[in-house]
Amino acid sequence: MKLDYLDNINEYGESIVRLSDFDKLQAGKFRDIIQRIILEDKNQLDLGKFDFIKPVNCSLILRLTDEDIGITTSDKKYFFCDLTISGYKNMIDLIEPFCNKESHGYQWLYEIDNPIDLLFSAGGSW
Repeated sequence: MKLDYLDNINEYGESIVRLSDFDKLQAGKFRDIIQRIILEDKNQLDLGKFDFIKPVNCSLILRLTDEDIGITTSDKKYFFCDLTISGYKNMIDLIEPFCNKESHGYQWLYEIDNPIDLLFSAGGSW
């Protein structure tokens, strides 16, 4: 599974942090660490600390907050995803189909009016 950042992907200046190039086993591992570390243990989750996730040009830390904010950055290298318990439960539901069978599809992992989206794409495209 690759983690990367794509800047200015459209005419609106939007950008994405993308998790791509994964199989159903890696999708399942990703779902499981969100469930265990964020929802059960209530800790932040640094995706770069897991051997099945390979950061390319950025880092991403998932944090539990009282408000769904989405992804923020001050330098386009270090990113933080701030979501509520409900936001992370919804994210797990969106990841679930990728855990059950191999897929070349994609899913946006939150619906927040934010200039940086979070893309989960087995093949890398959207």
